[in-house]
Amino acid sequence: MTGVCGCCGALRPRYKRLVDNIFPEDPEDGLVKANMEKLTFYALSAPEKLDRIGAYLSERLSRDVARHRYGYVCIAMEALDQLLMACHCQSINLFVESFLKMVRKLLESDKPNLQILGTNSFVKFANIEEDTPSYHRSYDFFVSRFSEMCHSGYEDPDIRTKIRMAGIKGLQGVVRKTVNDELQANIWEPQHMDKIVPSLLFNLQSGEGTESRSPSPLQAEKEREGSQWRLTPAASERRLLGPAPGLWQHQRPVTHCSCEHLDNHSLWEGKTFAVRCFKIIMYSIQSQHSHLVIQQLLGHLDANSKSSAPVRAGIVEVLLEAAAIAASGSVGPTVLEVFNTLLRHLRLSVDYELTGTYDGTNLGTKVIKEHEERQLQEAVICTIGSFANTLPNYQRSEVMLFIMGKIPIPGMHPALASAGSGPEGNRMIQVMLLKSLRQVTEGFVSTNMLTALPSSFLDPLLCLSLLEDPEVRLLVLQILVSLIDRHDNKPKFSSISIISDISVLKLKVDKCSRQDNLFMKKHSQHLYRHIYLCCKEEWSEQPHFEMLYALLALISMELANEEVVVDLIRLALALQDLALSSDESLPVYNRCAVHALSAAYLNLICQLTTVPSFCQHVHEVIEVRQKEAAHLLPEDVFIESPRDPSISGGGGGGGAVSAE
Repeated sequence: MTGVCGCCGALRPRYKRLVDNIFPEDPEDGLVKANMEKLTFYALSAPEKLDRIGAYLSERLSRDVARHRYGYVCIAMEALDQLLMACHCQSINLFVESFLKMVRKLLESDKPNLQILGTNSFVKFANIEEDTPSYHRSYDFFVSRFSEMCHSGYEDPDIRTKIRMAGIKGLQGVVRKTVNDELQANIWEPQHMDKIVPSLLFNLQSGEGTESRSPSPLQAEKEREGSQWRLTPAASERRLLGPAPGLWQHQRPVTHCSCEHLDNHSLWEGKTFAVRCFKIIMYSIQSQHSHLVIQQLLGHLDANSKSSAPVRAGIVEVLLEAAAIAASGSVGPTVLEVFNTLLRHLRLSVDYELTGTYDGTNLGTKVIKEHEERQLQEAVICTIGSFANTLPNYQRSEVMLFIMGKIPIPGMHPALASAGSGPEGNRMIQVMLLKSLRQVTEGFVSTNMLTALPSSFLDPLLCLSLLEDPEVRLLVLQILVSLIDRHDNKPKFSSISIISDISVLKLKVDKCSRQDNLFMKKHSQHLYRHIYLCCKEEWSEQPHFEMLYALLALISMELANEEVVVDLIRLALALQDLALSSDESLPVYNRCAVHALSAAYLNLICQLTTVPSFCQHVHEVIEVRQKEAAHLLPEDVFIESPRDPSISGGGGGGGAVSAE
């Protein structure tokens, strides 16, 4: 009988004998390397046998899995890996089918070690560039299974983390294997992206601020790799969450699935995770494509126009961060559409705040919280400023004109507010749009004031400066100051005071250009008139006078020639006359404030012009006021609790600069 058995064994196909010889009697001894080399040489010499080798190994592995002989399972997978790495012949596809069948068998097992073993083998396979494409291979099962592993709920936290990490690496392998293969382009279809992207985001979020979730696989991997992770958090996470160079670059399906995941799990409201998620996307794509992500976010904001304010604010916050990252590229060709969308949502928020409902009725609607809508409005305004900072000056000028055209202005375009909001709606929209305009003008530097402040922009802006609403008038003054200040002198005039020597301010003064002279010839009288009327407004307060002082000072340094200086001095003297006039119904405080403003400005302009007799006269008047009428100087007027001059019969001249 022994002879018969030996005879039968000798008659077995050679490839089976070679496969059997790689398995030792004791699986603890591992793969028999010498026999593995013989098997590899045989597979390379007779590639037509490769599919049979794979089928036989698959048969043995299935049998060993069923019998729980896991040592032999590991040996079989190691042999498969080595054969796969060594062979790149035309018949490799048939072998790959056997290989994937065995990987699938391991992934279907309920044993974590087998799942991880199968994943590691698949990852090695994914790194191989095959010589011939496959026309019939499908990775649908692997996408589904690896996604399930990413959401593993295994009881042991350490094992759970390992399984989730294996799932992430498996998805990396699937995308890497398919992203450059035209025959596998369906990986970008929704049924796959809806599994891949949420799985990655789930693990990015895992362990973030909630004790009930398992430890994050990302954190565990960082700890294991030690010093390799001495990178920025976003860079290290991209290293794990970037399955292949092509995944995040196909930003449309990724962005869409990311937005849906954030919607489904109410993750916009926290802002932090949503911002973190989109930072990874923005840094992972080429800068010239970043505007596409921004456009998708704007579309998602439109789709959530009736969602709660925290949700909309979260999307806007992500837009803010995305705009900052996109600054090195562009926000795309449809710049005005970006601002139009943001302004539309700003107006919607104002309407929601006023009406208390999202759809014009009070039946079955969500409760609108005023403070949440205010937070959203501030977020939109900041985002508008962030977008504006990414634009060149010529585009920023277009945006300024675009926003100005949206502001309701009596006598010009008063009916832009939504129906039903009434005068209060107009006022709130004026304030919000002017705040947006202020954000756009901050940091804007133009060498030509004719282009920075054209009539189509300046005229409606000055009309707004005459409205009764103090907040509107203050915003207009702030915008004018930002546009005129081209040498960053504005901070030096943040408060009104009598400066004995202005050289300590280290002011930057340039000679007035020809274009600036033309601008002042065209618009100076208009500006002077509105400054005068602003001082005449009885509802003006300290911030208004401080902005008026800064405006006068900046005109003197940025736009002044000899003729302009004379006109500005005349304006200051006219303001003094206004404060002394008994025909005006100005409160006592405003009269004192106008006197103090005139004194501070004349003190500044006399030192800029350096005319000795003029300087001497101004200083003499200031000295007289310091002794006899301190309530007419800024140090006594523009303080937290100014003294009431009416008690001591104040409010009169107390020494005034003469017009001689």
